[in-house]
Amino acid sequence: RITELSREKNSAHLEIQPIAIDDLLQRAPAELDRAAMLRLVAGRRVLVTGAGGSIGGELVRQIAAMKPAQLSLIDNGEYALYAIDRELGENYPEVKRQAILADVRDADRINAMIVATKSELVFHAVALKHVHMVEAHPIEGVLTNVLGTRNVAEACRRNGVSCMVLISIDKVVDPTNVMGATKRLAECIAQAFDVEERNRA
Repeated sequence: RITELSREKNSAHLEIQPIAIDDLLQRAPAELDRAAMLRLVAGRRVLVTGAGGSIGGELVRQIAAMKPAQLSLIDNGEYALYAIDRELGENYPEVKRQAILADVRDADRINAMIVATKSELVFHAVALKHVHMVEAHPIEGVLTNVLGTRNVAEACRRNGVSCMVLISIDKVVDPTNVMGATKRLAECIAQAFDVEERNRA
């Protein structure tokens, strides 16, 4: 700890040690319940939007390791989609998968893909996440983060998807920029759909 440096009598001979990421968090790290995730994913048809992105890519790697019946990858970036599909083919050749070039802004296309893949679980990771880019192009942020989320949520509800998971970010807490505000609206959409579905049950 930094406070311990001042207590060292001979600071010229401090022992350098690696920094643990947990020390920087200032909170207890969240523990993933892998057994529960395995029960959720194994043997089911899973679709991930934004599969070629940094968050979506890590999601599909972890999902592939849990042996889904089928893994569908959606992204509107051709090379990013190609790269993650190829990586999965090399590392998880036994997983049945398909790469789908599509944009969440296109409601009809997203609906058709959920129908075609018969998806049971959808992880929605698509988002414009870079603050300065969304500040410069706010309409693009709204179209992707807000309307894209609504398109995915509506397609899930229309086609009997058992569970849709929205991947959000810490910037939705008291948002001070357009990107945070659009992701907060995306959360509101997902929450509203959830309340409607629970009231129907």
